Amino acid sequence: MGEPGVYFAYLTGVRKHFGAVVALDGVDLKIEAGQRIGLVGHNGAGKSTLMNILAGAYAPSEGRLFFEGEEQPDYSVGRARKLGVRCVFQELSLCPNLTVAENTRVMHPGLRGVGWRRKAAALIREKLDEIFPGHGISPSALVRDLGISQRQMVEIARAFTETETPARLVILDEPTSSLDGHTAAQLLAFVRDAAARGISFVLISHMLGEILENSDSIAVMRDGCIVASDRAGAFDRDRLVQAMGAEESRALVPHALAAVRAHAPVRVRARPRRQGDSTAVMAHNGEIVGLAGLAGHGQTDLLRAIFLASSRRNTDIALWGSVALVAGDRQADGVFALWSIAENITIRSLGGLTRGGLISPARERALSDSWRDKIKIRTPDMGNNILSLSGGNQQKAL
Repeated sequence: MGEPGVYFAYLTGVRKHFGAVVALDGVDLKIEAGQRIGLVGHNGAGKSTLMNILAGAYAPSEGRLFFEGEEQPDYSVGRARKLGVRCVFQELSLCPNLTVAENTRVMHPGLRGVGWRRKAAALIREKLDEIFPGHGISPSALVRDLGISQRQMVEIARAFTETETPARLVILDEPTSSLDGHTAAQLLAFVRDAAARGISFVLISHMLGEILENSDSIAVMRDGCIVASDRAGAFDRDRLVQAMGAEESRALVPHALAAVRAHAPVRVRARPRRQGDSTAVMAHNGEIVGLAGLAGHGQTDLLRAIFLASSRRNTDIALWGSVALVAGDRQADGVFALWSIAENITIRSLGGLTRGGLISPARERALSDSWRDKIKIRTPDMGNNILSLSGGNQQKAL
């Protein structure tokens, strides 16, 4: 791998165990100043665990970490921040009962005394304006009142705010997952310019096109190991998919899809609530309908209205069949945080799990185990708390 002093960050032989689960199995990673590394892999491949170690949140079970050639035997979150390591994790860390400015103050304990709110507000406003021009977010707004995309923007901008130590390495874990295309493009343009100024990045994304277009080098993880690593130009989508161990599904050819649609019954017909608007969104049996548009333009409201129409009469929406909804904000609207993985999976199926008016543990276990095997949820025990899973595996459970 070369000498540690050549790189800003250098990890070698990193292993991490969670009980019987081996999350990382001898990972080597080197990061140069100003380098954008794309990190890809399936859910449970070890990406987030590796980033937690790089951020100081987890201590490795084995392995060594160096920053600018200096080994870090007692590496921690505090030490990482002093070195300029910043993180934007998939699970947002903002406090919903605090304002945007107050959440910024949490990251900067040096802001104290009279006027600290004004200083914190100026810090976050400056970064929001720089990264997301036209964002429309007030530093005095309560985080709980912001939409998921706005919270994502605040989380990202907060990572780049500076008081004592400037950002030198920024970890972006699925940073565009809650952003629309326009806002995502703003972020990626900022990342490109920041890298040119010497800031290093690790970008994690399941959007392979995003990785290919916005990385200088790419590392592919599978089963806790880095199985492929090269400059970004050496990869294409097919090579990434192959390295990840995925199988490409054969797409339905356009003329066959048109034939299916022509003879399929309508399952959903939804009309927007606007006077004089005769346009209706329709979904036929077996059809996938995509909703495009900027964040806040009504896509989520339409989906929620369709879901709610399944349980009560709605003159604007007609349904033929059952409806399920996977919420965009997993933590606020998705998981039951105090429940097990099995309970989160089976909550929608209680009618088929009861015996004599009580839930049958055997039936519940059989249903949750079948889904664990079908979509490969990585856990040693479905009775574990849902938050014990990685973000991607929580999404599988939903």
